[in-house]
Amino acid sequence: MSMPFCLADGAPVSPIGQGTWHMGERRDQRAREVAALRLGIELGMQLIDTAEMYGEGGAEQVVGEAIRGRRERVYLVSKVYPHNASRRGVVEACERSLRRLDTDCLDLYLLHWRGGYPLGETVEAFERLREAGRIRAWGVSNFDVADLEELPPGAACATDQVLYNPAERGIEFDLLPWCQARGMSLMAYCPLGQGGALLRAPALLEVARRHGAQPAQVALAWALRQPGVRVIPKASDPQHVRANAQAADLQLAAEDLALLDAAFAPPWRKVPLQMV
Repeated sequence: MSMPFCLADGAPVSPIGQGTWHMGERRDQRAREVAALRLGIELGMQLIDTAEMYGEGGAEQVVGEAIRGRRERVYLVSKVYPHNASRRGVVEACERSLRRLDTDCLDLYLLHWRGGYPLGETVEAFERLREAGRIRAWGVSNFDVADLEELPPGAACATDQVLYNPAERGIEFDLLPWCQARGMSLMAYCPLGQGGALLRAPALLEVARRHGAQPAQVALAWALRQPGVRVIPKASDPQHVRANAQAADLQLAAEDLALLDAAFAPPWRKVPLQMV
């Protein structure tokens, strides 16, 4: 059983969330981005993922505006830069993020990728924040199995956020089974790929045609077939937001998965963890 993500009142969080990479970079897009996130919340996509890196705090400000008056309905995730991951740096970075997000607590706080500070030092800071009520849980991002095994014994790591989509499925060889065996949720970023190439793939188009769905919905449903996996697609267009929310209802058949396997081969050996 995978570790559940729940709102403060214990309500379960949808497996489809909202990403915010590249939000907060252009002032003329802010109203559109805020509206998209609010629409997603209304459609049940309560998990919102952001980071101090995105727009150098700009995305967190967009999220802060979007969740104003809605905080209790949102599962809020942010991430700390590796160069801020010291005992003192984590705490200071978290306080800056909380101010930009206009909230007093993060539901989940992640180390964005591994840097030069010892993992034990970062985990110690995470635990201090949790004990102080500034975060409810913590996790990591872009960690492979060897990295996860270096976490302190008994560390309460809630999730690993990694690149995962039909064209990037190397984690299925070892990382995903490792997490599933330990009840650790895995959060898939870029589940729709980048630049649109994945969504033009003939196999995805064919499966979408069979179901009267969109290729993006097929890609999301494909990732969600795995127990314990959550997806955080980013969308600023209202039609895309609605389509993402509906993907949770799409059930792929065995023949659909076979077609996708033929187009995007599962890994047969260990491959280096990919990240963007």
